[in-house]
Amino acid sequence: MRLLRIVPDDTKFDFMRFRRISFPLSALMSILAISLYFFHGLNFGIDFKGGLLMEVQTKAAQADLAHMRATLGALGLGEVQLQQFGPPNDVLIRIAEQPGGDEAQQAAVNKVRGALGSDVDYRRVEVVGPRVSGELLSYGVVGLMLAILSILIYLWFRFEWQFALGAMIANVHDIVLTIGFMSITQIDFDLTSIAALLTILGYSLNDTVVIYDRIREMLRRYKKMPMPDLLNASVNQTLSRSVITHLTVSLALLSLLLFGGQAIHSFTATMMFGVVLVGTYTSVFIASPILIYLGVGRGTDALTAPEKKDEKP
Repeated sequence: MRLLRIVPDDTKFDFMRFRRISFPLSALMSILAISLYFFHGLNFGIDFKGGLLMEVQTKAAQADLAHMRATLGALGLGEVQLQQFGPPNDVLIRIAEQPGGDEAQQAAVNKVRGALGSDVDYRRVEVVGPRVSGELLSYGVVGLMLAILSILIYLWFRFEWQFALGAMIANVHDIVLTIGFMSITQIDFDLTSIAALLTILGYSLNDTVVIYDRIREMLRRYKKMPMPDLLNASVNQTLSRSVITHLTVSLALLSLLLFGGQAIHSFTATMMFGVVLVGTYTSVFIASPILIYLGVGRGTDALTAPEKKDEKP
C-alpha cells in the first residue's frame, strides 16, 4: 500500500480528446512567440552584447544602492545596472559596452574604481568584448541545436522514428515558447539562460520518455486497442509519477525564485516558466497525441513481441 497517493490508480481521464484544442493553441502561441522574438527581440545580457561585470562587497553592513547608482550614473558610462544579491552588502554592477575597444572598457573599470574608492572590495571584474560576446552567443545557439539533434538520434535508436520526431517537435515547442516568454518579459538573456533552456530540454525529455516507454509497452501488449485509448491509458498510468515530479521541481524552483536573489532571478524565472508551465503540458498534450498523426504502428521491429490477447488495461 502506497503512503503517498496523489492520483488514484484507476484514473481514466481522456487527455487525447483535448488534442483538437492543444494543437491549435500551441501553434498560435508558437507563432506569437516567434513574432515577439523578431519584433521585440531579447534583452541580451553582458555575456552576449559585451560590457563590464563587477561584483563588489561594501565595507558597510548594508550597501547603499541609491548612492552607488547616483555615483556611477554621474560617470557618463551609459547604462548602469546594480543588483543586490546574497548578503546585504554584496552588489553586482553591470555597465554597457563602451565604444573604443578594450582600452575603453579598461578605462571604464578605472573610473568605477576611482568613484567607489576604498569603500568596497572587488570580488570579480570581467570585461566582455564584442568579439567574445558574439562567439558566446554563436556557441550557445549551436549547443541548443546539437542538444535537440542528439535527442532526435537517441530516441530514433531507443524507440522509433515517430517517437523521435514527436519528442523533437515537443522540445522545439518548449524552447520557442520559453524564448517568447523571455522576449515579452525582457529578462536578461545570458549564459545562465542557455543553461536554463538546456535544463528545460532535459526535464521535458525525461517526462516524455517515461510516457513513451509506457506507450511502447502498451503497444506490445494490446494489439487491437484503438490508438487514442491506448495513449490515454499510458498517460493515466504515468500520471502519478508526473504529478509528483512536477510538484517537487516546482517547490524547489519557487524557493529559488523567492529567496535566491537577483543574481539568479533570470535563471529561475525561465526555469519556472519552461518546466512548470510548459514542460509538463507539452509531454501530455503535445508529445503523446502527436503519435496519432505520425502513424505509430504495432508491427515494427522495436515493438515486436509475442502476441498477447487483448485485455482491459
